[in-house]
Amino acid sequence: MGMPFRQSVRLGRYLLKQKLLRRDKFPLLVELEPLFACNLKCAGCGKIEQPAALLKKRMPVEQAVAAIEESGAPMVSIAGGEPLMHKQIDEIVRQLLDRNKIVFLCTNALLMPKHLHKFKPHRNFAWMVHVDGLKERHDLSVSHEGGFEGAIEAIKMAKAAGFRVMTNTTFFNTDTPQTVIGVLDYLNNVVEVDNMQISPAYAYQKAPDQEHWLGVSETRELFAKAFANGRRKKWRLNHSPVFLDFLEGKRDLECTAWGIPSYSLLGWQRPCYLLDDSYAATYKELIEETDWSAFGRGKDPRCANCMAHCGYEPTAVIATLGSLKETMRAAVGR
Repeated sequence: MGMPFRQSVRLGRYLLKQKLLRRDKFPLLVELEPLFACNLKCAGCGKIEQPAALLKKRMPVEQAVAAIEESGAPMVSIAGGEPLMHKQIDEIVRQLLDRNKIVFLCTNALLMPKHLHKFKPHRNFAWMVHVDGLKERHDLSVSHEGGFEGAIEAIKMAKAAGFRVMTNTTFFNTDTPQTVIGVLDYLNNVVEVDNMQISPAYAYQKAPDQEHWLGVSETRELFAKAFANGRRKKWRLNHSPVFLDFLEGKRDLECTAWGIPSYSLLGWQRPCYLLDDSYAATYKELIEETDWSAFGRGKDPRCANCMAHCGYEPTAVIATLGSLKETMRAAVGR
């Protein structure tokens, strides 16, 4: 199964509009980081490596909403840090929903039970809970014993309250086809989350763990085996079939670094969510003054092993919605 029908239709209309306006670069989704502080110290995340003074800062609601409005993106993924540590995160979500944005609130879920009452179910809103494997694997990844049980209980609580709940799972070179199958089967069939996102880990500079990243050949081998025997069709994956083909090596894609730009307390991050060469003050400056042709595998050595969702799913979505054959394939989940 692929992306939800409503989300696909929304993206299709948006892409048609960009084509009619003859825009060649536009955001499908913005990664919004209204803070860098977090209640965990995950091995694969370098956000809390920021200076102490910056970790204390919180983005004002008006600034966060204005950045999304400036970009014109139809979807927003609110990350961090841990967004639930932002005292006005519910107001940011409400204002974005009022502007008809599709909003994903990313969280490790440990603070969800305390803050769930501040939010209301909405057709354009979903919780995005990070679950990096089953209990032992997840707790090791987040460096917190009990992290897995806490996340699963929070998911169940949110679903019982009528919320749409998705998960995001990152896989490392310590994973095997069996661990991929195990966590996706569990989330899909036992916890029954609405959709799941997956991505191979990428070794960006500030991450504490620099040893357990997947190379391109390792990624393809891992997912080809995990997806074998028609398994990927049974999972409610929030991805286009084209992106899943890419993960298992059935086709190659160019990185579309401008497709999912990142906006944080430091500004618009160049060139992408995982590389921070510099920052732009405005979205217009980001798009017009970045040499987008310089990034991607075969162009920048830092991109050599990257197959991350934020760079390649936009390429896959554009390819899918620009082809009747691929659109039909996505509709039937193949």
